[in-house]
Amino acid sequence: MFGEAGQSGILLCARQFMNSLNDSSLEEIKRAIEDDEWLSDYYDVGQNYVRSKDGKIDFIFAGLDRNIASIKSKGRILIAWVDEAEPVTEEAWNTLIPTLREEGEGWNAELWVTWNPKRKNAAVEKRFRFASDPLIKVVELNWRDNPKFPAKLERDRLRDQAENADQYDHIWEGDYVGTVSGAYFAKSITKAREERRIGRVGPDELLTYRAFCDIGGTGQKADAFTIWVAQFVGREPRVLKYYEAVGQPASAHMNWLREKGYVGSNTTIWLPHDGDKQDAVFDVSYRKAFEAAGYPVEVVPNQGKGAAMTRIKSAQRVWPSIYMDEEGCSGGLEALGWYHEKRDEVRNIGLGPEHDWASHGADSFGLLCVVFESVGKSNPNVAPIKYRSKGFVA
Repeated sequence: MFGEAGQSGILLCARQFMNSLNDSSLEEIKRAIEDDEWLSDYYDVGQNYVRSKDGKIDFIFAGLDRNIASIKSKGRILIAWVDEAEPVTEEAWNTLIPTLREEGEGWNAELWVTWNPKRKNAAVEKRFRFASDPLIKVVELNWRDNPKFPAKLERDRLRDQAENADQYDHIWEGDYVGTVSGAYFAKSITKAREERRIGRVGPDELLTYRAFCDIGGTGQKADAFTIWVAQFVGREPRVLKYYEAVGQPASAHMNWLREKGYVGSNTTIWLPHDGDKQDAVFDVSYRKAFEAAGYPVEVVPNQGKGAAMTRIKSAQRVWPSIYMDEEGCSGGLEALGWYHEKRDEVRNIGLGPEHDWASHGADSFGLLCVVFESVGKSNPNVAPIKYRSKGFVA
């Protein structure tokens, strides 16, 4: 359309990660051109290039993670198509979009974005899917909309529906990832949903709130500070709220607690073993900061080597008793559904929990479960935890 109108320029095909043309959309572009007689007549398709025979239009392929600066220098981008856009960062969007500045009579440069939903908080979701800008048009397409949907894929879909229930909605119905394949708590979360233990859960105003924390730092690149707020009702943990923040001082976390009604008179703070460690910026430990604000504080002993797996195993044991408020804990549920093992795919061995954005919420959840099991010491029907046999260090 541009070429026949006398316009010349670039059709940019980008992805977040592209180390070579093998990682690009080149082959998809070629197949689309070959399937259409009109396009086949217009384009010259080579092994490593696609361009119009009249010399007006060139396809360019780029990765945004490494080549984003070079894209700024490309002139006359008519259309930018960003495929597999779920992992594209906000920084990349902020750089790419201002390069789309071409316009003429009755037309403007366009940005096309395609992706499979994964995380509700992904930059592409916030920027485009839920935008109020009338110039952004959103179309949702699924297997039902494919007139050429093959019988083989239909068999795969039905098999996943029957045998892979925790992944089916994401793979086939466009839902966000609830649980990653191989995630430590995938089966537990699926089972809890089936038993309706994840839904609307309210507090008991007569019981103490317990806020379980995983400690982050105060720098821009610090780990996240996370909090799960729960009540122990008999032998059931009622999990009510989840909080996560990056790079904020202790006062910000306490402000959130107060805003939600969790104050020193009704809430106990539970910290991991480094709760007594001085913060590098503010030179005060989290224990002292919370105690100064009037909160009673408990610090769980160092769990020693294998602490992460200790928390995981504890959480897997406790999950069948858990009731969780879905709205109040949505961000935490996302983290728990993602938290998974890091694997060496070549040797097919596990390397322990993957340390990524989900691990901080999972760690504080694991602390909740470790403490819940330890409360069993006061219940004659539940065996107490033997800390030393679990590898805890006093």
